[in-house]
Amino acid sequence: MTSLRNVADCLISKPTQASDAVSIYHALLNRPQDVAFPVVQEFLNAQLMRAKQHSDAAGLPDDLHNWAAWIEGNASQVASAYREYLEGRHAGRGRKFFTNKAHALYFLQHVAPTKLVDGAWLYDAVNHFGDWRYHNLIRTYLEELGDGDPAMNHVVLYRKLLAEHDCAPSEVLDQEHYVQGAIQLALGHAGADYLPEVLGYNLGYEQLPLHLLITAFELNELGIDPYYFTLHVTIDNASTGHAHKAVQAAIDLLPTDDSREEFIARLRTGYMLNELGKGTKAVISSFELEQEVVAMLERKRSFGQHMHSDYCRLNGLTVNEWLSEPGRCRAFLAALENKGWIKRHEDPADSRFWQLIDGPGAAMFGVFSGYEMQLLRDWISGSWQAENQVKKADPFRAQFRRRAPCAELPPTTSEGLSIEHLIALLSPSMHSTPDGLNATRTFSRQLAEGSSIR
Repeated sequence: MTSLRNVADCLISKPTQASDAVSIYHALLNRPQDVAFPVVQEFLNAQLMRAKQHSDAAGLPDDLHNWAAWIEGNASQVASAYREYLEGRHAGRGRKFFTNKAHALYFLQHVAPTKLVDGAWLYDAVNHFGDWRYHNLIRTYLEELGDGDPAMNHVVLYRKLLAEHDCAPSEVLDQEHYVQGAIQLALGHAGADYLPEVLGYNLGYEQLPLHLLITAFELNELGIDPYYFTLHVTIDNASTGHAHKAVQAAIDLLPTDDSREEFIARLRTGYMLNELGKGTKAVISSFELEQEVVAMLERKRSFGQHMHSDYCRLNGLTVNEWLSEPGRCRAFLAALENKGWIKRHEDPADSRFWQLIDGPGAAMFGVFSGYEMQLLRDWISGSWQAENQVKKADPFRAQFRRRAPCAELPPTTSEGLSIEHLIALLSPSMHSTPDGLNATRTFSRQLAEGSSIR
């Protein structure tokens, strides 16, 4: 077995900036063999320094033998808070997180860099399949990978969710959206050198947060399949799930020699890595509908500034002229509204602008993605949509009881592969591919049967 450090000398070091979460993220996800260990090390060390600036591990007890009870206590508090949320919804209160469907799709899009590497921080653990102390980490990782079942692989599920709503990020997001994903990838590839930090991060990440429960409830209400999120509610439980396994793994791998105290201190810092980057609540609170509509049109402006005819003018300018300079899109929307092409707070179907972009016969069919269409739909409909939702919506009705099965995998081709090749296919960049899913099934089966993993 080799760690990333051992093979660093034979890697081609790319000009990746260790302070750049975006470049670290994409490099480790798409070409990890090109990233030298010192770059990963510098990035992780910088994030650990940031983590140390946060308060002391959010109340993590000093005695690790109290951690299980502490996690159960946190889970109980979350359950109580969620019960209060549901009581409020029964009493007629509105959604707490998402103002409309576009808001929910914005959330799915902006947390995608983290969700698309789900479980990555545990990747190095599979190198230790012969050491029983790593068993809980390995099982957690394999369950994140769905044990090779595409209908349960977390990354496959999230890609499918983004595709269903055509809301995958179409451009690079702000740096802070990639910090968590970059940390997870870096820990996964450098786990042999950062075991305490991996254990601490795992301990924090696998706890059940209140926002996960509310997110799942409100996504269902808005017609978005919440299964990716409800799956985490069940497998992260503090009784037998990933939260329990996280505590046990930390206990199993804790040193008994003089390095114990330093190990625990590093573990606590790893726990605080969960506080870095832009989290769920920050993403949700950063959405403002009209601002996002304007920003979306500004991004598309350069593609459309020469594509329109000059048949009509709005406030003395042709459409091409409106789009020829940055910063005009908000005024352009106002001009469309003043001209009557957009009728705010009415059914979007009554707006001429919507008729030009919606449906296969529309003149501008296909110009906007599913997410962009939802932005425009929600912005145009405004209070009209809100009133109609109040009349029709039943937030407690489950809309996704039956899930369409994923396409079956071709017959497995991973039997007989060397352990090095098998583990390479379980990497964050490969496990969601057909070959990776087959390799995961083989690895999981052999591990469960206690057979020799070659």
